[in-house]
Amino acid sequence: MVQQLLNIYCDESCHLENDGQSVMVLGGVWLPDHRKRSLSIGVRQLKEKHGLGWMQEIKWNKVSDAKLDFYLDLVKFFFSTKDLHFRGLVAQHKDKLNHENYQGQDHNEWYYKMYFAMLKQILNKNNKYNIYLDIKDTNGGRKIRKLHDVMCNNMYDFDHSIVERIQLIRSEESEFVQLADLFIGALSYFHRGLDSSEAKKAVVEKIKELSGHNLNKNTLPSEEKFNVFLWQPQECRGVTGV
Repeated sequence: MVQQLLNIYCDESCHLENDGQSVMVLGGVWLPDHRKRSLSIGVRQLKEKHGLGWMQEIKWNKVSDAKLDFYLDLVKFFFSTKDLHFRGLVAQHKDKLNHENYQGQDHNEWYYKMYFAMLKQILNKNNKYNIYLDIKDTNGGRKIRKLHDVMCNNMYDFDHSIVERIQLIRSEESEFVQLADLFIGALSYFHRGLDSSEAKKAVVEKIKELSGHNLNKNTLPSEEKFNVFLWQPQECRGVTGV
């Protein structure tokens, strides 16, 4: 097998402990490093086609009736482009999680476990990876060091030869972090049972249509195009998410 360098662009939604939300979503868009420039240009050309400046950010909270055609075309672009992939983890019933049941872990430790659970299905010991996370707060540097250690220890990658780099970037610097924001936003919207926006509902339905998945159950672990993993605390197993 030919070894590849792959980039994973990650984002997160509702990850704070006391934010009043019952669902946390982590997700990553991944692609070969050598394709990042050409695919980034493809996204920018799509923006221009719809009369948007190429610097305008793709964001789930910007999905609206006025921009619906652009976002539907963007979803089509993702599913028609061989080298673009997504994996999302939906942590359900976050508000019911009792950390004391898990050997006294705290919220931060649980968060890193969830991030690793999201990423591990992407990672293959035969390849190398750069992982990019959207900057969220001033604790970002400490966060990525901890995540790098957790991942490498779990993969016995003690010399960081598989996961070469984990780096914070600003979402405006990467169309792929922005694309991850769109997909985790759609998963969060669906799993929180929201229906306030016809445009957002249309994007969710387009994702369902093109992925062939209804989003309310796990995809096969081997699914590489649009992979979804639903996680629940032990105390909520058997409770349906939607």
